[in-house]
Formats: sequence, structure tokens, C-alpha cells
Amino acid sequence: MLVVYFSSVTDNTHRFVQKLGLPNVRIPLRLKDEPLVVNEPYVLVCPTYGGGVSLTHENSRPVPKQVIRFLNDEHNRSLIRAVIAGGNSNFGTDFGKAGEIISGKCKVPYVYRFEMMGNEEDVRICRGGLLDNAHKLGLQKQAS
Repeated sequence: MLVVYFSSVTDNTHRFVQKLGLPNVRIPLRLKDEPLVVNEPYVLVCPTYGGGVSLTHENSRPVPKQVIRFLNDEHNRSLIRAVIAGGNSNFGTDFGKAGEIISGKCKVPYVYRFEMMGNEEDVRICRGGLLDNAHKLGLQKQAS
């Protein structure tokens, strides 16, 4: 099972993913860096940016540009099996909004959301859910 994730310089998402203890790879922070290409089914873990649009009614782009770039690659997009989103509960109904958007656009399940870097319960629930449902989610390597 592969976890693909993006984390900003705060490293909140990075910390959460490391606590999961599953094989993982990080989407590059800088758009000028070589794009990531994956070759096996994965679950995407993504932070939510600019939350609170439903409260402020201002334009918001909850999915980081780096994640959009990664998913705009048709090959990468074809291998996504589920999405998990981080965020801040201060965003109100927009908490974890990036997961909702990615789930809808990529037509994959939005399986979990966590606040900031997640807590031990988040890690336990998320890791257990991924491992227990890996087959159902299609998170096994494809034969080469």
C-alpha cells in the first residue's frame, strides 16, 4: 500500500503520514521541482488551504497547486484509490474541503479527515481503516 502526500513547509501533513508507518512518497513542495510520477495504486493525503470560504464568502482554492499538478497527470490520476484530507476545524464546514473536492473530481472515496497533524486516535483509526480495507479500496500493487 502506498501513501502519496503533499505537505507545506509547516510539515503538519508530513508528521501525520510518518505516524501512519506506511510506505509513502511526498509530492514536491516547489512547482519547479521534478514532478512525482507513481506506478502503483495509492491513497492521497492532502491538506486543505484557504478554508472558511463558506463563512467569508471569499474565493478559496482549498486544493494545493502542487496536488492539482500531480493529479493533472492522467497516469497519476488513474492510480488514486482514496483520499484523506487534513485541515483546521476553524474552517467550519470547509474543514477538510480539499478531500471533498478531490473525491468528487477523481471519483474515489473520501475516507478520513484529520485536524492539523492529527492525534493518536486519528492515526489509529486511519491506519487501521486503510489496512483493514486495502483490498476493498484496491490499494495493492498492480502486476507489472
